[in-house]
Amino acid sequence: MQIFRRVAATLLIPAAALLITPVSSFAQSKPADLNTVLHQMDQASTKFKSAEADFRWDIYERVVKETTTQNGTIYFLKNSSTLQMGAKINPPTAKVIEYKNGSLQLFDPGSDHLTVMSAGNKQAQYESFLTLGFGGSGTDLAKAWDITDQGTEPINDGSKMVTTTKLNLVSKDPNVRNMFTHVIIWVDPARGISLKQQFFTPSEDERTTYFTNIRYNQPVNTKPFAIKTDKKTTVDRR
Repeated sequence: MQIFRRVAATLLIPAAALLITPVSSFAQSKPADLNTVLHQMDQASTKFKSAEADFRWDIYERVVKETTTQNGTIYFLKNSSTLQMGAKINPPTAKVIEYKNGSLQLFDPGSDHLTVMSAGNKQAQYESFLTLGFGGSGTDLAKAWDITDQGTEPINDGSKMVTTTKLNLVSKDPNVRNMFTHVIIWVDPARGISLKQQFFTPSEDERTTYFTNIRYNQPVNTKPFAIKTDKKTTVDRR
């Protein structure tokens, strides 16, 4: 569970952008009809094939009152109901993450250690995080989360301003609520893509991910995301 918490926070976890900053000087508009937003996400989900983006991941730890930052690249591939994703976190804390065929792998090249987790009967939980604003349907989102529409907010995606819908999510799964009291996503419902995500923990830590330079429905070269192990690699299977 500890590893899942860490990976979920990373991805959605993901994980980083090129100095994308929400424009707080713009007032948020009034919430739209939530059903309309979820319907837009349903439609976007049927068109979603892939997304690749740069990300910046900021972690605020309340105990020490410090924020650490990591950057990287992430991709999502969707074929019918099959989901694949990969992420690279840049040095100095380099890591490679892959989710494929119900298996989540986390590789730390510094220690040459690979952790492999089988989603098993938690596959729906894993994928509810992984598709959080990346190709997931509004219908599936509503099944897993209690949703509050907090209005629209313009965010710079690195090349232009995008009007996003800000959704506050509280998981219907008590195990997830033990990890995150709530999650906020800023989603472009027309494409089914998040530009920003915030995770809040019971200990009042915050994990914020910004996505930019988004390549939507374009071919993805997965080779740079490949996990490369050798005979010395230690493996932990869970």
